[in-house]
Amino acid sequence: MGAEDAPPLDWREANDTVGQFQRGHIDVLRWEQANLKETPEPPAPAASLSLQTAADAVRRAWTAHLSLAGVQAQLGPALTEAVAQGRWMMVDPSMHRRVQGLGELLAVAREARQAWIQAVAARQGVGFHRESLIAAETAHELGRRMVQVGNWSRLQGAPASLALSEARMALQRAEYAQALAERELIRVLGLTGRHDHVALPDSLPALPDALIGPDAVDAHLQRLRAQLQRAEAMRAAPRTRMAYEAYRASHVLAAGYRDEILKTRELMAEEAVLRYNGMLKSVWDVLSETRQRFAAAAETVNAQRDFWLAEADLQWVLQGGEPASFVSLGGGGAAASAAPAH
Repeated sequence: MGAEDAPPLDWREANDTVGQFQRGHIDVLRWEQANLKETPEPPAPAASLSLQTAADAVRRAWTAHLSLAGVQAQLGPALTEAVAQGRWMMVDPSMHRRVQGLGELLAVAREARQAWIQAVAARQGVGFHRESLIAAETAHELGRRMVQVGNWSRLQGAPASLALSEARMALQRAEYAQALAERELIRVLGLTGRHDHVALPDSLPALPDALIGPDAVDAHLQRLRAQLQRAEAMRAAPRTRMAYEAYRASHVLAAGYRDEILKTRELMAEEAVLRYNGMLKSVWDVLSETRQRFAAAAETVNAQRDFWLAEADLQWVLQGGEPASFVSLGGGGAAASAAPAH
């Protein structure tokens, strides 16, 4: 059939179809990835245990320590639940003299709470790395096609290939960190061999609206020192100062990432799309900004994780706990809050 015999083109239908892809090449390639993928991704392994809050993890960890049932009975349901919920300052330090084993109950709670925080943060971070990989794959595919038709040299396409390799390796590291964090959570809960995977929320809790104030910390410290022997009381003050400094600094960083860095990256990514639609930016500029936005989101999660780890350390210190070290605020690396020393 010749060109003159071809059916007339429905231009309205064609325009409507193209209009679905508001960002041109980017949306077309994403549509191709979603609809033309030959091998679908394997489903995530089914979870046999759901831990939607840190309190769920704490309660589960307590059940693995049979001796703690009596401690909970002595402490009472209201204070036991306050500890599970992370409101440890409701427990007066004098309770340590009246409730035998309270220190162990709190140490187990702190370890479980921090393991849950690490696992949720790792899971949340993997999601951002996957999105970053999609952007890198899109840029690489566009570059490959440019090289294929002769519009680019192989050298011009190399940056997109390099970005794709880096995104794949970053996702590999993030997925490995997620597996380790989940395995550690299962170990802390005493469930190794009984559960392989746990269902966790998609994100960490939001930062609190208000922080524990220095006056409240000092008042609680004074009550704690009254219950300690002289040598222990002398160590309590510097430990509390360090814990509170980590708590305040981690909140400043987490809020800064959330309110400044991430919001700015989101604005830059949105502006890049607008300028691309106005033919003032290239598609690679848009994809680069997209990757930067997801990287900022991952760093925001790390900072948020560090705050909640520091918060657990502070509350434990105010009950006489002695962390071997405090959370590291170095950015993307794993937090270095040590397990409690027994």
